Amino acid sequence: MRVSGEGQHNRTMKPRHWPLYGLRLTTARLELRLPTLEELDALAELSIAGVHSPDRMPFLVPWTDRPPVERARGVMQFHWRQLADWRPEDWSLQLVVLAGGEVAGTQGISAQSFSVKREVATGSWLGLRHQGKGIGTEMRAAVLDLAFAGLGAESAVTAALTDNAASLAVSRKLGYRDNGMARSRVRDGLGYEQRLQLDEEGWRRHRTVAVKITGLEPCLPVLGAGAG
Repeated sequence: MRVSGEGQHNRTMKPRHWPLYGLRLTTARLELRLPTLEELDALAELSIAGVHSPDRMPFLVPWTDRPPVERARGVMQFHWRQLADWRPEDWSLQLVVLAGGEVAGTQGISAQSFSVKREVATGSWLGLRHQGKGIGTEMRAAVLDLAFAGLGAESAVTAALTDNAASLAVSRKLGYRDNGMARSRVRDGLGYEQRLQLDEEGWRRHRTVAVKITGLEPCLPVLGAGAG
């Protein structure tokens, strides 16, 4: 779903007290940033259109099993909740992914005690019609650039269920290494979660996506990566 001119106008606003609205990650095909209200609504609509086949569950929290209207509202509430609960020592940045101006999905990056641990975690989803085009790799690469090149991270972690081949393929393409397994409840059954970790050396060795980061400097204190 494409956004209107109103969304374009709103993106020029950069609140002084919430500089994250000025942060942009740009690749050859994508733009990642905090969504406008219109884009967040489009993301919610995208979740109704489908994120995965109904006969499988790639998420530990089965949020896509909720009825369509509840699912859409839940997507919006989740994004608002991350902003409302934000603290420099515990944050979750949920970015909308725009492909050719169209809302394609969301890419998250989060950290706890970043100034000490220098580690981030990532998570994401794409609408079904945007899958299989390499967008998942490109949007993860964008936030890894933010983490390592922008914030000075030393480690990035992620996880995926062992039957989520697409997510695991993205991680391994970007240089992550297996970092243990966990037994998890998936719907009403048992699932196995593969944990993965990427260090700075591995990131540099597998770095193939050019990423432009703008508007980062005023965000550093909010991200626990600079003096407040």
